[in-house]
Amino acid sequence: MKVETISSASSSPRISAHTHITGLGLNESGQAVDDISCGLVGQTQAREACGVVADLIHIQQLAGRALLLVGPPGTGKTALAMGLAKEISSTQKSKLPFCPMVASQVFSREVKKTEVIMEHFRKAIGLRIQEQKEVYEGEVTELTVEETEDPLGGYGRTISHVILGLKTAKGTKTLKLDPTIHDSLSKEGVAVGDVIYIEANSGAVKRVGRSDSFATEFDLEAEEYVPIPKGDVHKKKTVVQDVTLHDLDMANAHPSAGGSNQRDVLGLLRSMGKPKKTEVTDKLRAEINKVVESYIDQGIAELVPGVLFVDEVHMLDLECFTYLNRSLESTIAPIVVFATNRGITTIRGTSLKSPHGIPVDVLDRMLIVPTLPYTLQEMILICKIRASTEGMDLADDALRMLGAIGQKCSLRYAMQLLTPAKLVAETHGRTQILPEDVSEVDGLFVDGKASSQLLATSDGFMK
Repeated sequence: MKVETISSASSSPRISAHTHITGLGLNESGQAVDDISCGLVGQTQAREACGVVADLIHIQQLAGRALLLVGPPGTGKTALAMGLAKEISSTQKSKLPFCPMVASQVFSREVKKTEVIMEHFRKAIGLRIQEQKEVYEGEVTELTVEETEDPLGGYGRTISHVILGLKTAKGTKTLKLDPTIHDSLSKEGVAVGDVIYIEANSGAVKRVGRSDSFATEFDLEAEEYVPIPKGDVHKKKTVVQDVTLHDLDMANAHPSAGGSNQRDVLGLLRSMGKPKKTEVTDKLRAEINKVVESYIDQGIAELVPGVLFVDEVHMLDLECFTYLNRSLESTIAPIVVFATNRGITTIRGTSLKSPHGIPVDVLDRMLIVPTLPYTLQEMILICKIRASTEGMDLADDALRMLGAIGQKCSLRYAMQLLTPAKLVAETHGRTQILPEDVSEVDGLFVDGKASSQLLATSDGFMK
């Protein structure tokens, strides 16, 4: 009899362009530890400048200002913004909201430009709510539905109350519950032997899992077994919830009709039928801000300003910049990081020229951090980090060739050759990527600079 072990069906974590970034790579005195640290290579001065900004944010002294990252394409501006967000969140109790956007996203037929900007502003502001909840928690020992005659007459019977027995490691308790909780118990599929908890105020029921005392009952039962809760059945719990202001806006702008839950089919169809894009009024946001400020004053909630990263900021027009100027002065504003690769250029929507395509009055509010082009050795190190992140085995000569391609063409083009080179190596029956694999894929594709040279020597199309 042959027995095989089935591997887990859980998917491997997805690798994005900046998965390897874990921080700014600074020591306690705010200086860059090494040329390569926390996934960042080079850009020592820019990293130290972002470290100073992180300290300003930590002591809440960056209100009404923004950070502008300027430099040629492919010099790590987005990576620095990610590293800044990770550096800030390392000093916080929980993860900091990081909301990236491209400036061209504001141009939509459905929603105003200013609405898109404010929506992303609100997505980048977190709210950590702490509240004391009275809960009943334990293993279900008894579940009895008591019925009575229908008070309206007829032949039917209605539920008068539910008798629920709960057991913990410390004791047991029998509860007499309202008939409305019977629906919640049915939706969660609660049975005798399950571990559940019930919120006393809202009546919400949550099934945690099956009690581990039933773990040996069936060998093939696909259940999650949990230990019996400790302490008393009735206890007070501190529940911490992390939400963004945008979540609160959406929840109040689209209240669930009739209180229907998304779990039932009708509630799901209602949510699908709603328009994708709607504007939230300033009046509603003002009301939400009042509630948030009252929660903060009472100590129930804590405001967590996150990082809003706006790439290609030169694509914004004068109307957007005017609105940004006002939004940065708000008492509830995130840390805004802009990035651009333009020099002196025209402000969109006008005939005026300005540094980086940004009006001078908005530039005055920004701390500007320049990024410098990478050297050959730094490009080789970046390719090595990416290969390690994606689980590739590159020969040293192949790394040097990629670095040379990056310096000749662009770093992004060199990085894009990694996966095709891996496929070519696997076709030849090898796991290690050799220089001939890199050379072969380089011959198959054309980079942006080579493409522009071909167009310059042709009649407007490639030959």
